[in-house]
Amino acid sequence: MLKTRLISLVKDSVKIGSCISRTFLSAEMSQPEPIVIDPSADHKGTLIFLHGLGDTGHGWSDAMYGELSIDTYKYILPTAPAIPVTLNMGMKMPAWYDIFTLSEFDREDGPGIKKSVSYIHQLIDTEISNGTPSESIFVGGFSQGGAIALYAGLTCQKKLGGIIAMSCYLPLRNDFPASCTTNKDTPILMCHGSSDPVVQFRFGQMSSILINGFNPTIKFKTYPGLAHGACAEEFRDIKQFLTQNTPK
Repeated sequence: MLKTRLISLVKDSVKIGSCISRTFLSAEMSQPEPIVIDPSADHKGTLIFLHGLGDTGHGWSDAMYGELSIDTYKYILPTAPAIPVTLNMGMKMPAWYDIFTLSEFDREDGPGIKKSVSYIHQLIDTEISNGTPSESIFVGGFSQGGAIALYAGLTCQKKLGGIIAMSCYLPLRNDFPASCTTNKDTPILMCHGSSDPVVQFRFGQMSSILINGFNPTIKFKTYPGLAHGACAEEFRDIKQFLTQNTPK
């Protein structure tokens, strides 16, 4: 059995480390600006990583300083706006889109998904305008954030370095393969625990099969016994994926 480091879906409070390089809050207070962790060596790659439902960008900062730390990488950790979530009785919490059920995904919040995807595309464009080549930019995420990362990466009109999707599925699947034009051969790593009770393993597996039909570079990694969280082996696989696909 793998030793699991669970990442909770909802965090009541988050301790912010003093080493986070900078964080901002927009004037509208609805879309917090992302945490940005600068590289400690010459900049070679950027990872834009999206948290899961109810979490924040702060919730993943420890992993970027620890398990996923690469000294040549810049990490951008956005936080979703607080919106009512139907699944949680309309309670407001950070969410990339509304969720109606976890049993099937036939009913989806298309407008909410597209709005978040547009925001991620804006972050990518900003990073490119700051001088980072698009093929040195990776998008990734966990759970709901992983779903947005998958959709945003596949539909991005700029050629990306890679896509990382943890414990998630591809939303609005009927948009594909038509909506994927530029990143048909972009490396993709999907990671899923076999015992995930939240986003069922079969949803991740079905999404990987669908994506494989138009992007055969996708790799689907299974972590036996892992629930809805992350583990040391998974972090090692993600770090290896980044280093192997970073342009030299």
